[in-house]
Amino acid sequence: MRFAKYQALGNDYLVIERAAWGTRLDPGRARRVCDRHRGIGSDGILLLDSDRTPPRVCIVNPDGSEAEKSGNGLRIVARYLWDAGRVGVAPFPVETPGGLVTCRVHAGGGTITVDMGRVSFDSATIPVAGPRREVLRESLALDGAALEFSAATLGNPHCVLVRARVSAAEACALGPRLEHHALFPHRTNVQFVEVRDRRTLRIEIWERGVGYTLASGSSSCAAAAVAHRLGLVDAAVRVQMPGGTLAVELGADWQVRQTGPAAPVFRGEWQLDKAPERV
Repeated sequence: MRFAKYQALGNDYLVIERAAWGTRLDPGRARRVCDRHRGIGSDGILLLDSDRTPPRVCIVNPDGSEAEKSGNGLRIVARYLWDAGRVGVAPFPVETPGGLVTCRVHAGGGTITVDMGRVSFDSATIPVAGPRREVLRESLALDGAALEFSAATLGNPHCVLVRARVSAAEACALGPRLEHHALFPHRTNVQFVEVRDRRTLRIEIWERGVGYTLASGSSSCAAAAVAHRLGLVDAAVRVQMPGGTLAVELGADWQVRQTGPAAPVFRGEWQLDKAPERV
């Protein structure tokens, strides 16, 4: 099975053509391929139907579950299509389980803009348990302590916590528990957000189905949208992550656009059926 490995701000994905993978998702196969000790190693797989119009991508997490949308993954898909000569610098659509997006590869290929769609804070859309409402500055209990959070979706769910300071340690300690909290029936991505100034955020990320990650495009968009909705930042911000910085712009109708890099790492062939799954 041939693959191409790409990274976007340290968030690495394998791009595999659907024809090479096969029609069945096979979570066990995904876990084997993403394993960093027994497989190729990655933060996920982008199963791409590049011959379709528009191209369609299925996003598979390292635990074998599927994600509706990935900002870094979409920049990688755009760069892969550009490297293959299938697209130029004109905007083009890509279909995801979380909705249609528009991508544009800037001259040289190093920077990609993705129109991610409209962000929503509606509990029924995200989803978040309880009566229908905008999920802003609510409280949830964890070990008897109250944590203030807001929630959003861009086709995939996000739980956003504004903190005085953020750290990888807190993300790793609280992230998995919030991901599986009963308030989030489909689980959730979790962002810990520090407001540096009106145009700058710093975030730490616990990604649903992945774990602690250096960067996330959809998480950056969700964090920026929540911070803007709460009046903490302007509509255009730079989101700093351990893996690097992403530019996020919010429209008047809550359409979200992200701009950042994506780059190839290497290509190869995986002898999948000869690699046993870890017991």
